[in-house]
Amino acid sequence: MPKPVVPEERRRRRRPTKSGTVLSERLIVETALRMLREHGSAGLTARRLGLALDADPSTLYRYFRGMDDLTLAIGDALIGQALGGWAPTREWRTDLRAVGLRIHAAYVEHPQAAVLTASRVSGRAHELAADEAVLDILRTAGFPVPDAVRVYHAFVDTTLAFAALDAASLALPSASLRADEEMWRSTYARLPATTHPRIAEAAPLLATRMLTSAYPTALDMLLDSAAAQLDGLPGE
Repeated sequence: MPKPVVPEERRRRRRPTKSGTVLSERLIVETALRMLREHGSAGLTARRLGLALDADPSTLYRYFRGMDDLTLAIGDALIGQALGGWAPTREWRTDLRAVGLRIHAAYVEHPQAAVLTASRVSGRAHELAADEAVLDILRTAGFPVPDAVRVYHAFVDTTLAFAALDAASLALPSASLRADEEMWRSTYARLPATTHPRIAEAAPLLATRMLTSAYPTALDMLLDSAAAQLDGLPGE
């Protein structure tokens, strides 16, 4: 049975590590993010994290129930980074678009961590704050609760799905990423119109467009649909 996690102020080390560092949940998460960026998910283990922190690996379990609990904390930290400094404008579409782009950007900035955490639900403070903010944006705009939940569901899943997809591409070895990008020019752009007329006519645009994320476009399409739905609601 996992050990209970005690509050931060009670589990903080009273003495610094050999390098003079006092451990905290935030420091452990930040170090884990750096390790993921440098070594990928396979390189994130309790032993390696302990070495990076100059602490016994067992010390980590005073802060987290296990490595999966740490994974959830990493995902929550990404959401916290995304919404740091954000304030609502009370223009629902502007606010929802800003939240989506911020979350997507935070995940893509840490692709290895995004691949590891985008599909998880942590129930932690930053995640809860983001969910509350999105639902409040929709309810304040006038969406009834069932419609607000439906749009919220589509918004969250679209944002995280694109974050995971785009992060997975960025997490590829550089040679594989270049090969995938080059495919649009080396193969698609050379297909003859006699066999692939639609690809041939679109090839110049595909070679440019497919190297960027479709998330902003998908987000705008989702918001267009939500706005049309809101406009169609009966007046009070």
